[in-house]
Amino acid sequence: MERTEESDPLTLASERAPVTDAPTVAARRPLAPTLLLLAVTAIYGWTFVVVKQAIGEYPVLPFLGLRFVVAALLLLLVLRRWPALPSWRQGLPVAAALAVGYLFQTEGMVTISPGIAGLLTGLFVVFTPLLDRLLFGARLRLATVVSITLALVGTGLLTGGLAGFRVGDLLVVLAALAFAVQIVLLSHGRGSVADMSLVQMLVCALVFLLLGAGSQLRYPAVSGSVALALAITGALASGLAVLAQTWAQRRMSASRAGLVLAAEPGFALLAAVLLVGERLSQIQLLGALVLFLAIIGHELVGARGPGV
Repeated sequence: MERTEESDPLTLASERAPVTDAPTVAARRPLAPTLLLLAVTAIYGWTFVVVKQAIGEYPVLPFLGLRFVVAALLLLLVLRRWPALPSWRQGLPVAAALAVGYLFQTEGMVTISPGIAGLLTGLFVVFTPLLDRLLFGARLRLATVVSITLALVGTGLLTGGLAGFRVGDLLVVLAALAFAVQIVLLSHGRGSVADMSLVQMLVCALVFLLLGAGSQLRYPAVSGSVALALAITGALASGLAVLAQTWAQRRMSASRAGLVLAAEPGFALLAAVLLVGERLSQIQLLGALVLFLAIIGHELVGARGPGV
């Protein structure tokens, strides 16, 4: 992956996007890249509802296997090449983190709602700079410490505190942690963006195909609704959206990209409310607001400059 030495790893990737990049000089007309990235972020948020409905009738591991096969085949078709050896060496640990993230996130969504899953996944925004500090010694800003504190408060309100914190909630929080690891590793990497994307899709496809084949349910027949979910999550969200995101981020500032991508939890909750009628209690709404403010607030402060 290509980056500049001054790049903030937080703004180089989204939740579940397998590829990020440091943006180059902003385009003369920044509105189009911003709108495209906003559309990609909305797609990412929408997929929480799509995945929740799909795993309600199809096993998690086989679903993930088929999802990433679709994504890998699409990228192979678009790129028409095999990843170079250096990309494999750099991409394997990144792909491992991505696979763990999707595994925990999707397993967690079996028992929790898509809106709450989207909000908890958004914790990757505040986990990323913390992990960058722990793994690579990056400077930890005061705004990050405040955001992490607020995010923990919001998570507690959203899930009902320790008494209401379920296994599904824990799995999605761990998924956010894994996605943050993926972002940090990508931000400190070198190499071809396209190759790194393809390595991650191929590794995830192989891992989940093997895990799915070893599960008790194996690969049952795919219904029309599951096939549609595979097309949306595999081709649209994990394939085409990745390419669109990369194109957009190369044409806008890192701070603007990070702010747009931080809206994903809001889109996830909005999709859950509009499409499946999800409702939150007043305490949960307060927790969602605090969590969302922690995520967006961190990005807004980051957009003002590196000194905060």
